[in-house]
Amino acid sequence: MALMDGKCCIVTGGAGSIGLASAALLLSEGAKVMLVDRSQGDLDQAAAGLDGGDVLTAAADVTDAVDTQGYISQAMEAWGQLDVLFSNAGLSGTNAPITDYPEDIFDEVIDVNVKGSFLALKYAIPQMTSGGSIIVTSSIMGVLARPNSVGYITSKHALVGMVRCVAREVAAQNIRVNILAPGPTDNDFQATIEDRISKTMGIDATEMLNKQMIPLGRHAAPEEIARSVLFLASDQSSFSTGSVFMADGGWNA
Repeated sequence: MALMDGKCCIVTGGAGSIGLASAALLLSEGAKVMLVDRSQGDLDQAAAGLDGGDVLTAAADVTDAVDTQGYISQAMEAWGQLDVLFSNAGLSGTNAPITDYPEDIFDEVIDVNVKGSFLALKYAIPQMTSGGSIIVTSSIMGVLARPNSVGYITSKHALVGMVRCVAREVAAQNIRVNILAPGPTDNDFQATIEDRISKTMGIDATEMLNKQMIPLGRHAAPEEIARSVLFLASDQSSFSTGSVFMADGGWNA
């Protein structure tokens, strides 16, 4: 029997590399998966790249309560149950000291990264089955910090607090809630961050991370992060809740 047989899963940020790699792995283990992202075109392209399985897509603004209720209702109408929520949508913002950090970008990062997960949990939890699992993507920067990234780092630290609170609230319902904290991953999201750091600091940020910060000496592949998602989504992690699971190549060691 596959690890996810009969499980119904929602993945926000589903058209991005980690969301899509996670969806592919969940599907391969027998799950049904809904991909949620902003653009239906991106979702169609992402779904077309998946190797079969039961896949739904929903274009939604994760910061909007009506859109959030909409994709959850769509999943429930199709499947009649919800076992896994992977709240993975996120923005990186920009790089600037706090005195120069644009207020509108700060607001946008907090809206997507924090409010987006808040709304997903708020409306998904009442629909989740006993034994369900919620996974929220934070970051290595949810437990550490660097200068000139106040929006991103504030949001990712906030998610750790949110998960710890909610994990205690829903434990009696036999629903688990955990943080996944990836380190630098080989994808466009991380490349954009590193390009900004490189320009701000006048260095090769990718080389600096691999040679100085990440003990394993490299970035993760999205598929490696997806294996942590599978563990947290499946019954293999049945006694884990309220925790921060690092997938960071040893950076936080």
